[in-house]
Order: sequence, then C-alpha cells, then structure tokens
Amino acid sequence: MSSFYITTAIYYPNGSPHLGHAYEMIAADAIARYRRLKGNDVFFMTGTDVHGLKMAQAARAAGVTPRELADRNGDEFLKLAQTFDIGFDRFIRTTDADHIATCQELWRRMEAAGDIYLDRYEGWYSVRDEAFYGEDEIVPNPDGEGYRSPQGTPVEWTVEESYFFRLSRYADRLLRLYDEQPGFLRPEARLNEARSFVAGGLKDLSISRTSFDWGVPVPGAPGHVMYVWVDALTNYLTRSGWPAEGWEARWPADLHVIGKDIVRFHAVYWPAFLMSVGLPLPRAEFGHGFLLQRGEKMGKSAGNAEGPFGFAATYGVDPIRWFLLREVPFGQDGSYSHEAIVTRTNAELANGIGNLAQRSLSIVAKQCGGAIPARAEPDTAEAELRAALTEGTAAYMDAMDSLALHRGLESLMKMVSAANGYFADAAPWALAKTDRPRMEAVLAETLDAVRRIALLLAPACPSSAARLLDQLGVAAARRSFEALDIGVAAGTALPTPQGVFPRVNAPVD
Repeated sequence: MSSFYITTAIYYPNGSPHLGHAYEMIAADAIARYRRLKGNDVFFMTGTDVHGLKMAQAARAAGVTPRELADRNGDEFLKLAQTFDIGFDRFIRTTDADHIATCQELWRRMEAAGDIYLDRYEGWYSVRDEAFYGEDEIVPNPDGEGYRSPQGTPVEWTVEESYFFRLSRYADRLLRLYDEQPGFLRPEARLNEARSFVAGGLKDLSISRTSFDWGVPVPGAPGHVMYVWVDALTNYLTRSGWPAEGWEARWPADLHVIGKDIVRFHAVYWPAFLMSVGLPLPRAEFGHGFLLQRGEKMGKSAGNAEGPFGFAATYGVDPIRWFLLREVPFGQDGSYSHEAIVTRTNAELANGIGNLAQRSLSIVAKQCGGAIPARAEPDTAEAELRAALTEGTAAYMDAMDSLALHRGLESLMKMVSAANGYFADAAPWALAKTDRPRMEAVLAETLDAVRRIALLLAPACPSSAARLLDQLGVAAARRSFEALDIGVAAGTALPTPQGVFPRVNAPVD
C-alpha cells in the first residue's frame, strides 16, 4: 500500500475561523478521503500557527497572554475541523514540544551549512501578513499617509538586529526546480508567479526577531525568536520525526494545499530551507483561490468573515462541503451566497441523489419485502446506464487525480442524471402491476447505480454517503473503490429507508 502525506496550511488563530478556512480544510479532506478510498495509506495534517508579532499584539489587545489566546482560538480551529468532518490524523500546534525541537534542529543545520548570519534589518514589514516587502513592492496609501503592501495591508519601517538566511544563494536552484518539475506548484499561474518573483532577484531573508518574545527561541542566541514563517513552514517536517530514525518513511509530503496568497512562503522560502539542509522537497503544492463574499476576499481583517458554524447548523455539514467543492473551481476564486447554497443543495443533493435513492429504496421496501432484488441480463436500457456509469467513473477518477475536484463532482452528477433518467423511463412503480420480474430488475439496477454513486460521493459528503451505503446494505469491507464493481448480493435485507438529503431553505433575516 503506497503512502500519501497531505497537509493544509496551518491557520493563524489571532481571530475566529471563517468559511474560507473551512473551504481549505474541506478540499484537503476530500483529497485525503479520495486517496484512502483508492487504497493509499494516508496521513492528513492540519493545525494552527500560533507564534509571531500579530498574535502578541492581538493578545495584548484582548488582555490575555499570547499562550491563552493561542489555546482559546486554536480550539476554535480544532472545533472547525471536527464540525466539518475533517478526517485529520494530527492537529498540530506550533507550541507542540516536538515541533519546537524540529525547528531548532533545522536552524542548527542551516547555520552549519553557512546559510545563517547575524546582521541588522532595516525595511518594510507587514505585521498582518507577517511578511517583508521591498521598496519596489509597496505603494502609498490613498490618503498619502504611509504605505501598504501589494495585498493592501499596512506596512511599517522596521529596524532591529536579526539573523538572516542566505536566500539569494538558492535562486538558480529554485528556477531549475520550477523548470524541471512544473508539477511542483499548481495551478500554472501560481508557478509563474513564483518563477517571476525569484527571477526578479532574491535578497537574503531576515529570520529572527528581538522586539518580542512570543516565538520559538533561536538556539544559542538569547533574546532572538524565529521569524514566524521559519517556525510555521517547519510544521510539515515535524510530523516525520526528523532527524530521528525512520523519518525517511514519513517524508517528503506528497501535497501541501495552501491559499494563493502564501505561495511565496511555500514555493520559495520553504524549498530553500530544505535545500540548505539537504532534505527532499515536497512532491507538490497546490495554491487554491479565495472564497469571495459579494466579490470580496473573505477575511478577519476585511470584517466580512461569516462564521462557518452557522452554515453547518443551517444547511448541514455535507451540503456545505458539497457546495464549496462543486461550486468553486479548485485553483480559482469562487463566490458563495445563501441563495446559491439553497439552489445547488436542493437541485443536486435533494432532488438528484436523495430523490433517486429514496424512491428506489421505498419501492423495494414496499414491493420486495425490503430485500435487494436480483439483477437480470441487461437489455438496451441497462447497457446504456452501465456504460454511462463506467464512463462517468473514469472521468471522475481522472479529475480527482488531477485535483480538479469540481470537475470530479460534475462527472458524478452526470452519472446521477443518467441513473435518474433510466429510473424515470423504466417506471418500476407501474411495472409492479404489469411485470414484476422487470420491476425487480430495474430496481436492482437502480440500487446498484446508487451504490456506485454513494461510493464516489464519499470524499465530498462522507456522512451522507455512509448513511446511503448503510441503507443499501453495503458491508464496511466493500466501501472502497476496489469494490466499485462488486454489487450487494440479491436477498440482502435492507433497513427501513430514510431520506438522506432533505430540502433546505435560506435563513430568514
């Protein structure tokens, strides 16, 4: 069984989580679940990045210690993962003891490689982004007072003693990486962005702070704490146990799922750090787009971040998971609204998958004593349905393998349409009075189509898919893609059918 190690970015808990955070978790979780169903030994990690000046300032404003704020808000992100059925294997926090040890060992080895030196930092810094910006990147504020970053965040002139990483030493190696392994960073626009940044010339990177103490202590340098991105990026390596024996079996990561606004850190700084100490690079990174509300990026600082827990309570967890994965082209920006959530949930989940399952199972309960009827030799209608399901499954797999999650679910809905069309044309409710053998054959064919659909639905809607498979009598050992072509034995007793996807309504103001 091949392994597959996937991560989200780790989240900065200086405020409460919003729906954009849920989107990234859900996308990574769908990929992880898909890989598990394919038979991979998956390890999925998410968590929180709790150090840095921004956290220290937020804690001061809240009248608590940074650790208290980190624990309190970090628990909200853990709750977010649990609420949206995120099947992580570890929820890491950058205060974890093994993580601090990994950061300090990485520092020591970068220093031993001659890539760290002490100097004085003078330049523009955005506390909100925890990022440095050059003179050619900042722009004046509209009111003429001060400057802002390309992201529109405030920057301030910073002067302090700092350790530096020789990032400039790695420009040529990074450019070769992008040219020789174009799949390292996707979509292509993100790769082009990283290449352009590096080709424009790299300056050495300030990687320590003395103006605050909320961070990982720099080994052998009292008063210095690590720049938050050195700390944060290293979390992916922490899970491997490096440099303890056996770490090679757990590294490199196969996929980092990140937001497009942090590509520079992951595709430039992170590989350079790893190159410095001779460690393998992640096999791939994917920079997804923003989740937009009324055309604007959602975020704490923008003041437009809707709480994700209300969405789960109003519509249900799986409908939100489905909507975000189906609605937003993975890798591009996408918008949401309550009206769009209601429309897609009702049209595709309630009327599409849910109605097909409920109607066919109800007829089996009424006409077949609640037991799976036997499939018959296919006639033209069955042959066409089976061909549509086979073609749809192949398209689904191709899309999911290429991380086109939205296209995978589009292929699934084509399968649902084919099954619904077959069921409506065959009209088994009418056949009950005129041709019972044909009725049973149609029901058996429909239930097997629903079984296949439910298996492919599981990465997006795990809880609902599991309830459907329960009602279809699918044993736990047969809930994998290896069992896609293995139907449930005729005569299997089924439980009383219950609706899985009720219709939903938008909240009333």
